[in-house]
Amino acid sequence: MAKDKLICNCNRTMPLDGKALARALKLESAPAVHTELCRKHIAAFEAAVKKGDDLVVACTQEAPLFGELHGELKGNAGIQFVNIRETAGWSAEAKNATPKIAALLAAADLPDPEPVPVVSYRSGGSLLVIGPGPAALEWADRLSEQLSVSVLVTADAERHELPAVRGYPVFSGMPGVVTGYLGAFQVEWEQANPIDLETCTRCNACIRVCPEQAIDFSYQIDLGKCKAHRQCVKACGEIGAIDFERKETQRSDAFDLVLDLSREPLIRSPQPPQGYFAPGRDPLRQALAAQELTQHVGEFEKPKYFEYREKICAHGRSEIVGCTRCIDVCSTRAITSELEQNRIKVEPHLCMGCGGCATVCPSGAMTYAYPRVADLGTRIKTVLQVYREAGGEGACLLFHNTTDGRELVARMARRGKGLPARVIPLEVFHIASLGLDLMLGSIALGAARFIVLSTGSEPSGYHDAIERQMGLARAILSGLGLDGERFQLIKAGTPAELETAVWTAASPRTLSPATFNLTNEKRTTLDFVFDHLLRHAPQRKDEVALPAGAPYGAVLVDGQKCTMCLACVGACPEGALLDAKDKPQLRFIERNCVQCGLCEKTCPEDAIALAPRLLLAPSATHPAVLNEDRIFACVRCGKPFANQRIIDNMLGKLAAHAMFRDPKALRRLQMCQDCRVVDMFEKADSGNILDETAKE
Repeated sequence: MAKDKLICNCNRTMPLDGKALARALKLESAPAVHTELCRKHIAAFEAAVKKGDDLVVACTQEAPLFGELHGELKGNAGIQFVNIRETAGWSAEAKNATPKIAALLAAADLPDPEPVPVVSYRSGGSLLVIGPGPAALEWADRLSEQLSVSVLVTADAERHELPAVRGYPVFSGMPGVVTGYLGAFQVEWEQANPIDLETCTRCNACIRVCPEQAIDFSYQIDLGKCKAHRQCVKACGEIGAIDFERKETQRSDAFDLVLDLSREPLIRSPQPPQGYFAPGRDPLRQALAAQELTQHVGEFEKPKYFEYREKICAHGRSEIVGCTRCIDVCSTRAITSELEQNRIKVEPHLCMGCGGCATVCPSGAMTYAYPRVADLGTRIKTVLQVYREAGGEGACLLFHNTTDGRELVARMARRGKGLPARVIPLEVFHIASLGLDLMLGSIALGAARFIVLSTGSEPSGYHDAIERQMGLARAILSGLGLDGERFQLIKAGTPAELETAVWTAASPRTLSPATFNLTNEKRTTLDFVFDHLLRHAPQRKDEVALPAGAPYGAVLVDGQKCTMCLACVGACPEGALLDAKDKPQLRFIERNCVQCGLCEKTCPEDAIALAPRLLLAPSATHPAVLNEDRIFACVRCGKPFANQRIIDNMLGKLAAHAMFRDPKALRRLQMCQDCRVVDMFEKADSGNILDETAKE
């Protein structure tokens, strides 16, 4: 059911056509075009709320006002806001933007995606401040009334005094590993100084007796001055805070929050975990971090951004490493290897929802859930269909994130030419989640161009991943003669840079749109896409060359080296390599192969090589025989028990061995297990049966 539309031309700064929008959206009546919906025409909004239908308000600037009124009027229906001003109406091509505006309004009619599971955090406010004494203690004093503070004082040239009142624990030492996340940090450090600050009573006895004045009111010993008289140890007495021979120097404790004032962060990842703040030595950044710390107490939730299916993961087999793409791309170190279980492990509390792991995953074992590909695919299909039916041509999809990407588009519209009428902006939580299935799927659904906007806030590793995906998409389209230059990563930090990029982007001819929907199954979606692209290719091609590292390709087997041991079959996680039930045969289904390399690394004879390509012939989905052999029968009983190449290979390698110089011993290798035992007992002397057995 379509939602009621409230549109406004923002004091006549946009040429909106209500009747044209009604035709494009197939509405029974044209929506009224207001000029001051948030001011003189606010009664129209109130009347729509009282009517009780779901609303789409084409204004995001005044969303807080409309939301407040909606609450005051106790509106039971839903309300959604769409920006048609900065994304369409404020443009040098505003008169031609009706198809795009209709498409954006139609997308708002779509139901909300299914909710995803959530990840919970619980923080009691225990904070560890790490850093040089003066700064660490100052911030500890300021935060101690709001948080449960502890301090780890690190070595520094600037001396400091401990507070006169022991208001919070103070440790000293060399910080080591910091792991965890909000509510569950584990911090390790080494107690390097002879004085343990937590044991010290600050009685000053050690200061008074030290002849070198190596101890001050920081209650730490300057080991450069100390001459090892040990008078401080005697003065400390039974307190036992001073120990020059301390053996157990490793310390660790758990905290909810960490404020790291070190010059170089202890957690060096592009996206540190929630609850960890590393402002360095900058006073302003330290103040901002301290302010934010106080807001991280309580219980919190965030979406679980990913789904993982271990069964089809190509990470490893038998402790042999295959695919590591998700581990390599993750900027939060949330993904680690559990090679003993042939799988990867994702810590959902560390995951920030970039979706890069799902983008680079060749098998679809890792999928993105915020939103799922099927939900975003429905949005893309709807937008393109409405745009096309409203008369729009050459649709270019511009994907950007929901924060600085949205803001950059808005700034460009306020200052310059805005977006071209053919460029349709679509928000995603993170641009790293845009993979090959969405890129090629969008072209198949009728987009002329697929553009991704990066404002520079993303780690460079994500840019590399997107570029590789676009490289694959270009190779596939170019190989089919369909103009591969449809994909573009725009890196723009200013409105002028973005404006130049979008207005100079070409708009290739669109394909006849596909009717299928994009699914959460990556390989299934791509199968549909390949079939559609192949139908519209100028010439039918059975094979497209792909660059190294592509997730599609062939497995090449050297028949002279292969012994048909079939270890590769057991290593393949995707069912691409198969054996046969009734004969020694190695078969291969190319469309299932993800080029993970596990078969190549597992092969004991080094007989396997990978060849990236996209096979589009029907044979890609059917088993092809890579190698086969004759069945070898036991020379004693005639029962089949192995293949010919394994026996030949074994005889060739063992013939020169001292244990098999006797032809009878070699013949025994050609027997099945049962006959081998019988033969050994029949022909061996009773005195050396055990020796023969041991040799065998």
